Amino acid sequence: MVGFRFSQYTPEPQGDKSDFDRLFKIFQQLVLITSGNISEALQWLTEVDKQYGLTNPNYGIGDFIEDLKRKGFLKEGEQGELQLGAKGEQLLRKSALEEIFGKLRKSKDGQHKTNFTGRGDEQTADKREFEFGDRPENISVTDSLRNAQINHGLDDFHLMENDLEIMETELKTQTSTVLMIDISHSMILYGEDRITPAKKVAMALAELITKKYPKDTLDILVFGDDAWPIEIKDLPYLQVGPYHTNTVAGLELAMDILRRRKNLNKQIFMITDGKPTCIKEGIKYYKNSFGLDAKILNKTLNLAGQLKKIKIPVTTFMIATDPYLKRFVCEFTQANNGNAYYSTLEGLGNLVFEDFKKGKRKRI
Repeated sequence: MVGFRFSQYTPEPQGDKSDFDRLFKIFQQLVLITSGNISEALQWLTEVDKQYGLTNPNYGIGDFIEDLKRKGFLKEGEQGELQLGAKGEQLLRKSALEEIFGKLRKSKDGQHKTNFTGRGDEQTADKREFEFGDRPENISVTDSLRNAQINHGLDDFHLMENDLEIMETELKTQTSTVLMIDISHSMILYGEDRITPAKKVAMALAELITKKYPKDTLDILVFGDDAWPIEIKDLPYLQVGPYHTNTVAGLELAMDILRRRKNLNKQIFMITDGKPTCIKEGIKYYKNSFGLDAKILNKTLNLAGQLKKIKIPVTTFMIATDPYLKRFVCEFTQANNGNAYYSTLEGLGNLVFEDFKKGKRKRI
């Protein structure tokens, strides 16, 4: 008799690959928290393994380290210390993009409403009548043939200009973005790690622009007592210093960077958790951490106004909810005619990506 005989199912034991992937996901988070210190990250991973039993007799932390080397995620430095390889740095950015942007894709339909449509490079579901100058590749063949059949019938079938329908398109604008990250001491104060989420957002944004919008530019700078640019590859190693918050220095550097960019659309994203507390006067620093100092505040607001004149909006992502900080952000936003968001650490990534994509998709 032909048929099937079923026996009890015994799942195959998980191989090294699944064990590696499970440990690697935790390892990536620890690398970010330890600012790229591989030895410290592995020590923490070993402690977590002791507490939660992540490994098994067939696959231990030592095997995991060897796999990291073999796969190119780790390399040995000149003195034998373990360092992230280029492949490891790229995978951190990709992982950050999936973690943040993946959640964004699962949300409701994008809020990119506009009243204008026109010629661009991304097709939409909207259609309209043919106009002189429309590109042939944007003709909706099925709809146009249907119109011809309705208008002329099958006996005398022919396609005329007034039968043609065009698929609407959106123009993806090219944008130059500067992302400013606050690395003042307050980003790790009060038992809350604010710098790690900021690094994740920066890495995810860098990966998105590099892969999906290669014609765009993204520059990243950090600001504390001073401001300086950093490379994308430096993001995992970014640390908070014993700094005050010199917002003016960060904005001035961002302005200088954007002046050199040829794109017409320019913007600044600023991730911070506090008020400006420092400015530089010559070779000396003027500092005041106690409340909003009028001297520092006025210079910051003046710079916001200058950026408005050259049409560079500043979008501020404030990771704090203190009332007097909200007042400062409100004044700054009004002076610049930019945008402001008050975010929790969990919602920071979604806000940055929504604002970025809103600026990327304009219909003309």
